[in-house]
Amino acid sequence: MSGPTDFEEFASTQYAALLRTAYLLTQNRATAEDLVQTTLAKCWLVWKRIADRDPAPYVRRTMLNTYTAWWRRRWNSEYPTEELPHTPDPGGHTGVESRTDLSEALRRLPKRMRAVVVLRFYEDLTEAETARLLNCSVGTVKSQTSRALAKLRIDPSLLDHPPAKEEHA
Repeated sequence: MSGPTDFEEFASTQYAALLRTAYLLTQNRATAEDLVQTTLAKCWLVWKRIADRDPAPYVRRTMLNTYTAWWRRRWNSEYPTEELPHTPDPGGHTGVESRTDLSEALRRLPKRMRAVVVLRFYEDLTEAETARLLNCSVGTVKSQTSRALAKLRIDPSLLDHPPAKEEHA
């Protein structure tokens, strides 16, 4: 029978991976931490039911459902303005520019495309696993991946960097 120690062990060993996925989805450290904590709190309530099998897919699905509910709810409270908010100048970043640029490019993707890219390429899930987690068809995952990659290929922040040269042995 699983008890609190099993949950605590799961949470402590999986926290970094969950936080990384949450950050890639939310693009904000504080929101990512909130998402992981909310997800773990929801999973704690049903831990006895899910602990007998591999709980990781259930926890990941709970995180995606929570994330989706948050951005759907938030969407209704956003209003367009005539002036864009001030954005900081990215010129001062050194050493992490390409990661920052990729993060910014991911942020510009629509939420569903971002979720597909994160699950497929950061979480290294198959198309079928991604479709199951997002509750959609494999074809939808394929088309969302294709569209997301097409948008990333033409993203201005990624075009400034020359492609890495392949070394031939």
